[in-house]
Amino acid sequence: MLNRFLDQYEVVSPDVDESNDQGLEPPDLARHLARKKAEAVAINVRDALVIAADQLAVIEDKVLGKPGDHAKAVEQLLGASGKTMTFLTAVCILDPVGRARYEHTDKTIVRFRRFDRRLAEAYLRHDEPYDCAGSFKLEGAGFVLFEAVQTDDPTAIIGLPMIWVADRLLQLGYLSP
Repeated sequence: MLNRFLDQYEVVSPDVDESNDQGLEPPDLARHLARKKAEAVAINVRDALVIAADQLAVIEDKVLGKPGDHAKAVEQLLGASGKTMTFLTAVCILDPVGRARYEHTDKTIVRFRRFDRRLAEAYLRHDEPYDCAGSFKLEGAGFVLFEAVQTDDPTAIIGLPMIWVADRLLQLGYLSP
Protein backbone atom coordinates (compact mmCIF):
# COMPACT_ATOMS: atom_id res chain seq x y z
CA MET A 1 0.00 0.00 0.00
CA LEU A 2 2.65 2.53 1.04
CA ASN A 3 4.94 1.53 -1.82
CA ARG A 4 2.15 2.12 -4.33
CA PHE A 5 1.57 5.53 -2.77
CA LEU A 6 5.25 6.46 -2.83
CA ASP A 7 5.85 5.08 -6.33
CA GLN A 8 3.51 7.67 -7.83
CA TYR A 9 5.62 10.57 -6.55
CA GLU A 10 8.85 12.12 -7.64
CA VAL A 11 11.87 12.76 -5.42
CA VAL A 12 13.23 16.29 -5.82
CA SER A 13 16.31 17.79 -4.15
CA PRO A 14 15.77 21.53 -3.84
CA ASP A 15 18.75 23.86 -3.86
CA VAL A 16 18.37 25.53 -0.45
CA ASP A 17 20.97 27.52 1.47
CA GLU A 18 21.48 25.54 4.69
CA SER A 19 23.51 28.17 6.55
CA ASN A 20 22.33 29.38 9.93
CA ASP A 21 22.50 33.12 9.27
CA GLN A 22 19.69 33.76 11.75
CA GLY A 23 21.49 32.06 14.64
CA LEU A 24 18.66 29.59 15.27
CA GLU A 25 18.92 26.91 17.94
CA PRO A 26 19.34 23.40 16.43
CA PRO A 27 15.67 22.26 16.75
CA ASP A 28 14.46 25.55 15.21
CA LEU A 29 17.10 25.33 12.47
CA ALA A 30 16.08 21.78 11.53
CA ARG A 31 12.39 22.84 11.28
CA HIS A 32 13.33 25.99 9.35
CA LEU A 33 15.37 24.03 6.80
CA ALA A 34 12.68 21.37 6.29
CA ARG A 35 10.11 24.14 5.75
CA LYS A 36 12.40 26.00 3.31
CA LYS A 37 12.92 22.82 1.30
CA ALA A 38 9.19 22.08 1.20
CA GLU A 39 8.38 25.63 0.11
CA ALA A 40 11.12 25.59 -2.56
CA VAL A 41 9.60 22.45 -4.09
CA ALA A 42 6.00 23.66 -3.72
CA ILE A 43 6.71 26.73 -5.85
CA ASN A 44 7.36 24.48 -8.85
CA VAL A 45 4.74 21.79 -8.25
CA ARG A 46 1.48 23.50 -7.48
CA ASP A 47 -1.40 21.34 -6.26
CA ALA A 48 0.92 18.52 -5.18
CA LEU A 49 1.55 17.06 -1.76
CA VAL A 50 5.10 17.98 -0.71
CA ILE A 51 7.09 16.15 1.95
CA ALA A 52 10.48 17.60 2.87
CA ALA A 53 12.96 16.81 5.61
CA ASP A 54 16.23 17.98 7.06
CA GLN A 55 18.49 16.36 9.61
CA LEU A 56 21.03 17.91 11.94
CA ALA A 57 23.67 16.11 13.99
CA VAL A 58 24.41 17.93 17.25
CA ILE A 59 27.20 17.16 19.69
CA GLU A 60 27.89 19.31 22.74
CA ASP A 61 25.56 22.04 21.36
CA LYS A 62 27.53 22.19 18.09
CA VAL A 63 25.83 21.37 14.79
CA LEU A 64 27.95 19.09 12.63
CA GLY A 65 27.62 19.54 8.91
CA LYS A 66 28.16 16.99 6.21
CA PRO A 67 31.90 16.30 6.22
CA GLY A 68 32.36 16.36 2.45
CA ASP A 69 35.71 14.59 2.55
CA HIS A 70 37.64 11.87 4.33
CA ALA A 71 39.76 14.12 6.58
CA LYS A 72 36.75 16.01 7.93
CA ALA A 73 34.84 12.75 8.44
CA VAL A 74 37.73 11.30 10.49
CA GLU A 75 37.76 14.50 12.58
CA GLN A 76 33.99 14.30 13.18
CA LEU A 77 34.05 10.62 14.12
CA LEU A 78 37.01 10.94 16.48
CA GLY A 79 35.23 13.91 18.08
CA ALA A 80 32.19 11.69 18.68
CA SER A 81 34.12 8.78 20.22
CA GLY A 82 32.77 8.11 23.72
CA LYS A 83 30.20 10.91 23.44
CA THR A 84 26.49 11.34 22.82
CA MET A 85 25.18 12.84 19.57
CA THR A 86 21.64 14.06 19.05
CA PHE A 87 20.01 13.83 15.65
CA LEU A 88 17.14 16.19 14.94
CA THR A 89 15.13 15.07 11.93
CA ALA A 90 12.52 17.63 10.94
CA VAL A 91 9.80 17.00 8.38
CA CYS A 92 7.38 19.43 6.76
CA ILE A 93 4.33 18.35 4.78
CA LEU A 94 2.57 20.88 2.59
CA ASP A 95 -0.90 19.69 1.68
CA PRO A 96 -2.45 21.48 -1.30
CA VAL A 97 -5.90 20.75 0.12
CA GLY A 98 -6.62 23.79 2.25
CA ARG A 99 -3.00 24.94 1.84
CA ALA A 100 -2.17 23.29 5.17
CA ARG A 101 1.30 22.79 6.64
CA TYR A 102 2.20 20.02 9.10
CA GLU A 103 5.55 19.86 10.88
CA HIS A 104 7.28 17.41 13.18
CA THR A 105 10.76 16.98 14.62
CA ASP A 106 12.05 13.64 15.78
CA LYS A 107 14.93 13.37 18.24
CA THR A 108 17.32 10.41 18.14
CA ILE A 109 20.12 10.07 20.67
CA VAL A 110 23.16 8.04 19.68
CA ARG A 111 25.74 7.08 22.27
CA PHE A 112 29.08 6.33 20.60
CA ARG A 113 31.45 3.73 21.97
CA ARG A 114 35.09 4.73 22.46
CA PHE A 115 37.05 3.94 19.31
CA ASP A 116 40.35 4.88 17.75
CA ARG A 117 41.46 6.24 14.38
CA ARG A 118 41.92 2.72 13.02
CA LEU A 119 38.23 1.83 13.49
CA ALA A 120 37.11 5.25 12.21
CA GLU A 121 39.25 4.82 9.07
CA ALA A 122 38.02 1.27 8.46
CA TYR A 123 34.41 2.35 8.85
CA LEU A 124 34.84 5.33 6.49
CA ARG A 125 36.44 3.12 3.81
CA HIS A 126 33.43 0.80 4.07
CA ASP A 127 30.50 3.26 4.01
CA GLU A 128 32.01 6.50 2.61
CA PRO A 129 29.42 8.64 4.46
CA TYR A 130 30.85 11.97 3.29
CA ASP A 131 27.41 13.40 2.50
CA CYS A 132 25.91 12.45 5.89
CA ALA A 133 25.62 14.68 8.93
CA GLY A 134 27.77 13.17 11.66
CA SER A 135 29.85 11.12 9.18
CA PHE A 136 28.03 7.80 9.42
CA LYS A 137 25.13 5.79 8.02
CA LEU A 138 23.11 3.68 10.40
CA GLU A 139 21.70 1.83 7.41
CA GLY A 140 25.28 0.86 6.53
CA ALA A 141 27.87 -0.33 9.03
CA GLY A 142 27.58 2.71 11.31
CA PHE A 143 26.19 0.53 14.10
CA VAL A 144 29.76 -0.66 14.80
CA LEU A 145 30.44 2.81 16.25
CA PHE A 146 27.53 2.82 18.72
CA GLU A 147 26.81 1.64 22.23
CA ALA A 148 23.13 2.59 22.10
CA VAL A 149 20.46 4.37 20.05
CA GLN A 150 17.40 5.90 21.70
CA THR A 151 14.48 6.95 19.50
CA ASP A 152 10.72 6.76 19.11
CA ASP A 153 11.08 6.24 15.35
CA PRO A 154 14.06 4.23 14.07
CA THR A 155 13.46 5.45 10.52
CA ALA A 156 14.20 9.04 11.57
CA ILE A 157 17.94 8.42 11.89
CA ILE A 158 17.97 7.43 8.22
CA GLY A 159 16.53 10.85 7.32
CA LEU A 160 12.73 10.73 7.39
CA PRO A 161 10.53 9.82 10.38
CA MET A 162 8.24 7.48 8.47
CA ILE A 163 6.09 6.55 11.45
CA TRP A 164 4.97 10.17 11.82
CA VAL A 165 4.71 10.66 8.04
CA ALA A 166 2.56 7.55 7.64
CA ASP A 167 0.33 8.61 10.53
CA ARG A 168 -0.14 12.08 9.04
CA LEU A 169 -0.86 10.68 5.56
CA LEU A 170 -3.44 8.34 7.06
CA GLN A 171 -5.07 11.24 8.90
CA LEU A 172 -5.15 13.32 5.71
CA GLY A 173 -6.67 10.50 3.67
CA TYR A 174 -3.71 9.94 1.35
CA LEU A 175 -3.33 6.41 2.71
CA SER A 176 -6.07 4.05 3.77
CA PRO A 177 -5.71 1.69 6.73
